[in-house]
Amino acid sequence: MTASNSSTQVDWEAVYLEYVHRIYNFFRYRMGDDLIAQDLTSLTFEKAWRSREQYQAELGAVATWLFRIARNVAVDYFRQPKPSQVPLDDVYSLAAEDSVEGEAQRRQDFARLYALLATLPVREQELVALKYGAGLTNRAIAKITQLSESNVGTVLHRIVQKLRAEWEVVP
Repeated sequence: MTASNSSTQVDWEAVYLEYVHRIYNFFRYRMGDDLIAQDLTSLTFEKAWRSREQYQAELGAVATWLFRIARNVAVDYFRQPKPSQVPLDDVYSLAAEDSVEGEAQRRQDFARLYALLATLPVREQELVALKYGAGLTNRAIAKITQLSESNVGTVLHRIVQKLRAEWEVVP
């Protein structure tokens, strides 16, 4: 079977619908910013669509292929120089929320979590994003990262313990 035959058997609309939220959450955990996560999610699916003829089902699941593309998009993003300006959307977004206090607390908690995640090595940040952002299983993460499944589980367990201990410390 050729790669083009493999790719024609995939329902790409169903793939998008199944994975768009998981890819977005992966980026949200990695970047700590909704707008950047949206942009990188779009870029991931654009790249996947453009290279859909290269997908070979016999080499791995669509999810593995898609998250490898997402990982590469994240690496490319981190290599780019960043602008120092804050988007205007961020300044006004709280005003549009139903519960300003609840949204402020949620954003504060997420900012604190993101700050704690940022202290971790990049590999650990990525594992957390794949597990809790994208909601992948340890087995799927192992395939994507080429680590053993037990290693993924052990590392994630240690990371969570560390983050819980640091969360308990009053900021």
